[in-house]
Amino acid sequence: MRVVLQRVTKAKCTVDDRVTGEIGTGYMALVGFTFGDNEETLAKMAKKIANLRVFTDAEGKMNLNIGAVGGAVLSIPQFTLYADTSGGNRPSFTASLNPVEAEKLYHRFNAVLAGYGLKVETGVFGAHMDIELLNSGPVTIILEF
Repeated sequence: MRVVLQRVTKAKCTVDDRVTGEIGTGYMALVGFTFGDNEETLAKMAKKIANLRVFTDAEGKMNLNIGAVGGAVLSIPQFTLYADTSGGNRPSFTASLNPVEAEKLYHRFNAVLAGYGLKVETGVFGAHMDIELLNSGPVTIILEF
């Protein structure tokens, strides 16, 4: 499982001119799955995201987690996180988990993340999504389990 996590001031996902998820302060998370990902992988990733301390405290240090700042998560399914370009200029996605299994894991991951008391907004699995965000910092972290 791979997640590109961006600390944001706001983020929004639109599909066919309809907003499917929108948050203020928090994380915009691009979420991808590969072979072998399972409940244990989801649990580790959700725990890491919920506890990651990248929000600033009163002294300006990255010392607070998302819950401490009342943040939310915009979770976006992103199979292209497992693109392989080593064989040429056209990416191969053979390391991406098949859509049927990946969609199940995506929905389950969002539920596990919400279990930490976080508001989780989502994109639409398999859809063409337009994402708007205001990256804060910028802070962008790649997580992988």
